Parts: sequence; C-alpha cells; structure tokens
Amino acid sequence: MASNFNIIWDEFSVPLRIFIKRRINNEQDVEDVLQNVFMKIYNNINKLEKLNNIHAWVYTVTKNTIIDYYRMQKHDSYLNELSEDIAICENLDEKTTINEISHCLIMMIQYLPEKYKQALTLTEIENVTQKQLADKAGLSVSGAKSRVQRARELLKEEFLSCCNLEIDGRGNIIDYEVKNLECNYCKR
Repeated sequence: MASNFNIIWDEFSVPLRIFIKRRINNEQDVEDVLQNVFMKIYNNINKLEKLNNIHAWVYTVTKNTIIDYYRMQKHDSYLNELSEDIAICENLDEKTTINEISHCLIMMIQYLPEKYKQALTLTEIENVTQKQLADKAGLSVSGAKSRVQRARELLKEEFLSCCNLEIDGRGNIIDYEVKNLECNYCKR
C-alpha cells in the first residue's frame, strides 16, 4: 500500500500542485489542498486495484477537494465560477487534450516543406511503414528514416515555439497552453 502511494506521489505531486495553483492563488492554501488530496488518496488507495484509469481518479479527487476548499471559504460567487471551470475541465480530459494537440500538429504538418509533409503524413497519419515510404519516395530505407526523423524534429520545434506542455510523471501530456499568441495552429 505504501509503495503504491509513493508511486502516486512521485508521479502526481508536481502536476497536481500546478493544477491546484491555477485555481487557488494563495500558496499556503495550495499546499493545504494538495495535502488534503494526498490524504484522500492514501485513505482510498485500496480502490486503486479496481480502477482502470488512475489518472482520471486522481484528478477527480483533486477537483472535488478544490470545490470543498471553496465551500469552506464560503466564496459562493467564486464557487459558481469554479464549478463551471471544473465542469469544462472534466470535459477536457487527457483524450481531449491529445485530440486538440493532434489537430494543431496536423495543421503544422501542412506547412512543412513538401518532402517532410509527405513523410509525416504517410508514416504518422496514414500508417505507411518507413520501407513503404522509401519505395514511394525513391529513397533508401535509411534515407526514409532520416527524412521522417528530420520531419519530426521540425514539427517538434514548431510546436514548442507555439505551446507549453504539461506532462505527468509517466511522460503523458495532460495539458497544454498556447504561449505564442501569434500561433495560428493552436487556438484554445
């Protein structure tokens, strides 16, 4: 039980602190809410074996703890606003975030130089193997691999110039923020 809790702490403590901090301004209150979240997780750790999506469960516990915090503070006006924000947040789960980012990436691919656009479209979107790409483009297999790798690097550079990613302990993208307001690909 303690080892499961330690794993959850290692994976979620930083992203949850950021998540809470976006909703609560006072640093001491952020720490208190984070502590309450982990107390609830610790007290209900036995439910983990029955859960398919630990990530969703942890964030649901966190959202409910934030709501409890505002109820105790009797910030009714902010609680209503927060409830709407959390309702929206519940819809912006991990899959939605990935879908939004995927849309951005597909848009960015369209503006890559043609040979890189072709390489990524075929291999990443149409699931063509790199060997098949080599045959279609008249390249050696190593040439096709290099082209796909370079295309991925260009796409990554473009994406990171536009957006900041929030990543959990497993390396999964849990949220993103458009940092460049001039970015035409990723509008939230």
